[in-house]
Amino acid sequence: MKKFCIAGPVDPEIHYSLPLRLEKEKIITLIDREFYFIMRAPRQSGKTTAISCLVDILNREGTYKALYVNVESAQASRGRYLEGIMLIVSCLKAAIQLTFGPDDPALKFFEGKKLVASEATGDELQNFLTFWAEHSEKPIFLCIDEIDALVGDTLISVLRQLRTGYKARPLHFPQSVCLVGVRDVRDYRIWSDENQQYVVGGSAFNIKAESLTLEPFSEKEVRVLYAQHTQETGQVFTEDAIHYAYMQTQGQPWLVNALAYQACFRDVTDRSQLITLEVMERARNTLILRCDTHLDALSQRLNEERVCRIVDAIIAGRSTPENFPEDAIQYVIDLGLIVRTTGMLQIANPIYQEILPRSLVAGTQDSITQKLAWYLTPDGVLDTKALLRAFAQFYRENAAAWLERFAYKEAGPHLLMMAFLQRVINGGGSIHREYALGTQRVDLLVTFKKQRIVIELKIARGLKYLQDGLMQTAKYMDTASATEGHLLLFDPTDASWDDKIYERQEMVNGKIITVWGV
Repeated sequence: MKKFCIAGPVDPEIHYSLPLRLEKEKIITLIDREFYFIMRAPRQSGKTTAISCLVDILNREGTYKALYVNVESAQASRGRYLEGIMLIVSCLKAAIQLTFGPDDPALKFFEGKKLVASEATGDELQNFLTFWAEHSEKPIFLCIDEIDALVGDTLISVLRQLRTGYKARPLHFPQSVCLVGVRDVRDYRIWSDENQQYVVGGSAFNIKAESLTLEPFSEKEVRVLYAQHTQETGQVFTEDAIHYAYMQTQGQPWLVNALAYQACFRDVTDRSQLITLEVMERARNTLILRCDTHLDALSQRLNEERVCRIVDAIIAGRSTPENFPEDAIQYVIDLGLIVRTTGMLQIANPIYQEILPRSLVAGTQDSITQKLAWYLTPDGVLDTKALLRAFAQFYRENAAAWLERFAYKEAGPHLLMMAFLQRVINGGGSIHREYALGTQRVDLLVTFKKQRIVIELKIARGLKYLQDGLMQTAKYMDTASATEGHLLLFDPTDASWDDKIYERQEMVNGKIITVWGV
């Protein structure tokens, strides 16, 4: 039985898969014109699968000799570039043997050679590619995957050797080269131990003709992928389930597959049962709580300074993206953490939107002593007002010390509230988060049994923020079919806590909203 791929490249023999997701004709045009280009996309988005599929197609068609090689193993060489280059040449040797067989003419280059750093001169990559091109009966198209996994002088050496050989193509060097990675080469800022200075990737590899990206799945493609499971097993996804999967993942390939794998191979293994919206919701929550390798690796990026500054502002809902260099924004987009839509920056999809703040406050949440039972009425209803009064007191006693611990200073109050709320609600209900740069707020929707509770968080900087917050809360209550609504206004001034903390009710457009000053 085939299954959904949740680790490594897709193998069509054992995984449900989609047809080639690259613009084949566009890439062939680049190859025909002897261009060197970039293919970039976030991790676990299908780059390796797509480019490997393209290489197979080109070799079957026969115009070019196409090779895929992964050079990630040379990452550990870092500044020891002689060792790194020899490892990369070894990778090329192994890839040629696997793709074209042990008798390929290119392998004659290695006769009598030891691929060890002690016998290296540093230009072995350029020399081999020259030999290969001169002994190949067809023009060469070379795809180098995980190029940005390389570090320091090893990466600089690879880029410069490709640049040096470029002018000799196609008779004496590969006709076309595709560098595959997460980022564009222009974003590489590489420290050279040898020269004791930073080298910009764009200067070391100024022969790039174009930088291509790989788009997420469309909703139609999600439907096609899931239909393969139905065809294979007879198990049907409802339309609501498919639409929910697309909306929650925004087509991120790993998430699309992981949701369906959790739903079909762990939660509902009886193939006579439908995969419904409720099943998908449960699978989503499981993924978030389990935080698999892909999600954990993504969270680790939050510690990087330029990622921190941008994500901090998004979580806080800052009104403008001031002081963010465009290359920093593009870097975080390339990582797959954020997207730019209708002029706003926001977290890439609802699942990431849930994962990122959770990972930022995981330690804090574990340190908060709160229990759901403390805030339940005798008939099992969540007493939201009692919970928020407890948070106001907690914030009063702990804000100064706890907020100082956060690297995410701007979003600190929001994160502390989320940690407190998550600690209480965890296991008894669920919390849905909405936030984006430019919104000036964070929207939380707590679902608990039949309750749908809107809690809007806002930094209070004057009366306008109160009026805007009330209108925004009322609108969100209407959209979310809320049973109650609350607006929390965090006061960033040095006013006394007695003045900051208050509670009162407002009526806006027929909605009763409890306003909390903290």
